[in-house]
Amino acid sequence: MASELSSVPADPGAGHSPDRRRPVGSVRYPPLGEDIVGELCSLMFASLPRRDQRLRGEQYVRGLLSTPGRKSVRNIAAQVGGGSAVQSLHHFVAGSTWDWRPMRAALAAHVERTTAPAAWVVAALTIPKSGRHSVGVGRRFVPQLGQVLRGQHALGLWFASPLTSAPVDWRLLLPEEWTRDEDLRRRGEIPEGASAETVEQSALAVVSQTLRQADVTRRPVVLDVPGNWTDPAVLGRFARYGLPVVARATPGSRLLVADPSMPGYGAGPLSAEQILMSVRGLRRTVEWDDPERGTWRTSSAVSIRVATPGSPAGGDRRPLYLLGEWEDQWQPPARMWLTDLAAPACRLLRLTKVTRRVSRDLATVGDRVGLRDFEGRSFRGWHRHTTLASVAHTASLLTGPTALTALAEESTAFAGPARLSA
Repeated sequence: MASELSSVPADPGAGHSPDRRRPVGSVRYPPLGEDIVGELCSLMFASLPRRDQRLRGEQYVRGLLSTPGRKSVRNIAAQVGGGSAVQSLHHFVAGSTWDWRPMRAALAAHVERTTAPAAWVVAALTIPKSGRHSVGVGRRFVPQLGQVLRGQHALGLWFASPLTSAPVDWRLLLPEEWTRDEDLRRRGEIPEGASAETVEQSALAVVSQTLRQADVTRRPVVLDVPGNWTDPAVLGRFARYGLPVVARATPGSRLLVADPSMPGYGAGPLSAEQILMSVRGLRRTVEWDDPERGTWRTSSAVSIRVATPGSPAGGDRRPLYLLGEWEDQWQPPARMWLTDLAAPACRLLRLTKVTRRVSRDLATVGDRVGLRDFEGRSFRGWHRHTTLASVAHTASLLTGPTALTALAEESTAFAGPARLSA
């Protein structure tokens, strides 16, 4: 495992401007047979024991990259293998026995080498479902939409920088009914060890999986999901992993002012919004590159040292800071973050903006390659499809937008390993 990270990361916004931004990797489609997609598939599928599995894996990834519309097995087969490939591709994803975890470890190591991530972002993925048969379907409140939504809910771990991001691991959030009901467990082929998890447990699990399995450098973890991130036990787990944390805080999060020179010190637990409003006179203007809009923007920010109520005094725990961001100086903070990174507010604010890169790449690349499109019903099938879609996402980033368009146009001419019969 690579050595632990310095407590203050490099500023992820330094050195970038919109007129200098360019896609990672080539934007010209390489010749088929010697292309980046084929090379990436060779690396990712090295853990598959059989040659036919490796060939079907490449076929599936090429289909995800080139199939228009919904990425069902039938549509993928029609695009890259013909009707005879439907059964074999369905079995490869839903019924085979290959383990997706080594593939995710290889993907994480590859994204680390090729994109130089500034942070690991834990982000939610919601997959609306109207039926009851897909594994893990349930009702959950989605803060981004402000409503309860029925569907599958997952957490993804993304390696992200201001220029690019890619998902490298996933955790499917199973409602309790799917883990208590033996019929549902059997129908969804849920492994014996899988159980219902809180958001905090799932975030810790997806991060620890990557640490255990992949040869990667520790980065700050940006928790872009609502959760009880003020819990000292949760923060302590990340600290033991050697991972700095930047976690979304809610206006009502209860915290203690830990700086004797600041308003509110000694006043007991206060809301995050109260604390930040009391120091709004210390705000500084921060310029940052918005990957969603492709422009430079400004907001104001301030950070203040805080502590969590009930946290043990002393010890080796790093100090905590509350970061607030304002878009309108006359309104309460638009966003709030809790972090154990001792860095200037401007640097911390720019680091949080990698979450916007993840949102943009999910919308423009991840959804295009079918991250939400698995139509099977099994737990293992969902994980295999999502892993292959993550490989396709990375391939599209490394080949560039022109390459992805060319792949869609020329996929029917692919007569190499991906053309398999049933």
